[in-house]
Amino acid sequence: MHGFRPGRLIAGLSVLTCAALYAGDAAGAWHTPWFTALPVVLGGLCLAGFAGSLHYGVRRRRARRKASAENRSAPASTSGSQAIR
Repeated sequence: MHGFRPGRLIAGLSVLTCAALYAGDAAGAWHTPWFTALPVVLGGLCLAGFAGSLHYGVRRRRARRKASAENRSAPASTSGSQAIR
């Protein structure tokens, strides 16, 4: 099972939005200027990069908190376990 990746989701949605805009233009539903792809895709990629780095920072902070909480517990030798020798 894969973890949630918000950056990839946003990048995919921006490319799908661009494709939908040009598909509507090709079908004759509306007119999409030729330069529309540049801001839509680049803006989506910048937003995806920001979301991905923010998500990475949150994951690292959670991992550090979890590791420091595990280090505060009593060592295995004093908890009554005789399996470690």
